[in-house]
Amino acid sequence: MAGRLHGITIQIYKRTQDGTDDFGRPIYSETAVNVNDVLVGQPAATEILEIQNLTGKKITYWLGIPKGDTNDWENVKVVLPAPFSGTFRTVSFPQTGIQDLIPLQWGKNIAVERYE
Repeated sequence: MAGRLHGITIQIYKRTQDGTDDFGRPIYSETAVNVNDVLVGQPAATEILEIQNLTGKKITYWLGIPKGDTNDWENVKVVLPAPFSGTFRTVSFPQTGIQDLIPLQWGKNIAVERYE
């Protein structure tokens, strides 16, 4: 029997504005949220160079986000478990297509860079 293709559980950090500081700038708190069944893939060398030329950021992985996920993925902190082990930040915004025409259960992709 062949194994079913599946992703891993990762954590993203949702930002919530708690108020403003003395200069009127927003103050945020972060809350960890588990997201199940996320695929992690390696970008091609050309993708790394293209995104670095466009944004100045060096991507480390592509994340495949499950269909139906409602989390905001723009500029969020992401924690990946072993063997990827590390803290990352999403780059740009998720790439998506027409959900009904995309096979399998993943409907969006987003790039992440190492975040220390």
